[in-house]
Amino acid sequence: MPRLTRDRTTWLTYAQLGLWGFFLYGFGPVVPLLRDEQGTSAAVAGLHSTGIAVGALAGGALFAPVARRYGRGPAVWLGLAGVAAGVTALGVLRPLPATIAAVAVVATFGMMVISGVNVVLTARHGPAAPAALTEANAACAGMGILAPLTIGATVDAGLGWRPVMAVEVGLITLVALAALTFRVRTPQAAPASAATGPPTEAPPPGPGSGRRAASGRLPRAYWIAWVLMSVTGSIEVCLSLWTADVLRTHAGLSAGGASAAVAAIVCGMFAGRLAGGRAALRWPPVPLLLGALTVSLAGFTLFWASPVGWLAVTGLVVLGLGNALHYPLAISIALAVAGTAADRAAGWSSYSMAVGFGIAPVALGRVADGVGPHPAFLMLPGFIAVAVLLTVRLGRALRPALP
Repeated sequence: MPRLTRDRTTWLTYAQLGLWGFFLYGFGPVVPLLRDEQGTSAAVAGLHSTGIAVGALAGGALFAPVARRYGRGPAVWLGLAGVAAGVTALGVLRPLPATIAAVAVVATFGMMVISGVNVVLTARHGPAAPAALTEANAACAGMGILAPLTIGATVDAGLGWRPVMAVEVGLITLVALAALTFRVRTPQAAPASAATGPPTEAPPPGPGSGRRAASGRLPRAYWIAWVLMSVTGSIEVCLSLWTADVLRTHAGLSAGGASAAVAAIVCGMFAGRLAGGRAALRWPPVPLLLGALTVSLAGFTLFWASPVGWLAVTGLVVLGLGNALHYPLAISIALAVAGTAADRAAGWSSYSMAVGFGIAPVALGRVADGVGPHPAFLMLPGFIAVAVLLTVRLGRALRPALP
């Protein structure tokens, strides 16, 4: 069984991803409040997710060349500086085009943070990378718990949602000062031999996939994982953006209470990723992923069917437990089979998130404008079913050739 050793660089990357999580999980509850503030429909408010998608495309394209020129560590810090600039603009500007543009800027640099953390941890921990990535995403979810709670508190206090943007900038500044004070540095680049094969606990890629990765062509298993990340990303972003609306219209919660209750999903994800880090050291990713999708479906069913606030929130916790492992396991497989093309594979993985963020929430918003947010949420079981089929196909692609 591989062993995960957490050094200061590992803890720093966990904190860096957590800073992105604070924005990501905080922005979802902001969208309905922005919609009320700007007087737009659900579909128009969903264009903020399109802004995230455009930013993800830009960030995915930028990461590999920036990492080659300046190193992976500087690329992550550049990403965090851009996130700080973007959230400052979001907190100050009010017109719809300006807030969409600000979100696009945040997402552009946020994708650089995600890509950098993923490749640093994959190169640094090798066989234990799925566990490290799961723990990093636990830190992301842990920080994400704070944002909806902060928004709920400031909204109920009559201050609105904008103070949370100042909190984000302050947290980025604190982590940067801590890294300087304790002289913690992230690697400039991975050793040439790093990440040349899949983790030992992952099923090995199909025949020839390692040669294709080394020669610059990403293998078939990578692209299946890529589509899987797009589908599971669609589940997560739809929940992030529209759960508060369902809690308001179907479960009877107030605006502030619904915004704060979105933290239930993130609490479940945090707990699931803490446990998942250990599970990823013991079991292969594909069976874990199938189990996680099953838990997600059970949690969604409880949430969607419950007209009572506390019961719906319980369903969200269960849903978060399942969602916890979707992305960490899929990205660990994708980067493992990419071999020496890990930087490029990480950049391309941002495109998968752009597809999920750009299409699914807008489609759900259009359906919600017609039938209401609660019936529209029935799109999510469809996403889960597609994710199950893709996971089964991915497992087949990872099997070694029989003699």
